Amino acid sequence: MVTKTFRQLKAPKSGLFVGLNKGHVVTPRVPREKPSNRKGAHSKRASFVRSIVREVAGFAPYERRVMELLKNSKDKRARKLAKRRLGTFLRAKKKIDHLTTVIAESRRAAH
Repeated sequence: MVTKTFRQLKAPKSGLFVGLNKGHVVTPRVPREKPSNRKGAHSKRASFVRSIVREVAGFAPYERRVMELLKNSKDKRARKLAKRRLGTFLRAKKKIDHLTTVIAESRRAAH
């Protein structure tokens, strides 16, 4: 879903100094793409290295415990544990989502 800003929803300027669409007609500036807009995007190499590290090192003890709680359908307790270990609720929710997908993949691989 693409959300439009207020500026995009407004009608173009009419060139008059009165009325709903008052204002001088100008061509909008197109700013260059900033490197900071890429922040947080995963590169192929970084995600590959992370997957290899995960494969070799396995899960942290708290992650194994959270996965065990999720398997036993103690979701709230798992969220609380993840929040205590990770600091924020948003990080905990992301970790829970990731671990549930890992559990589902392992179940698919077992069958």
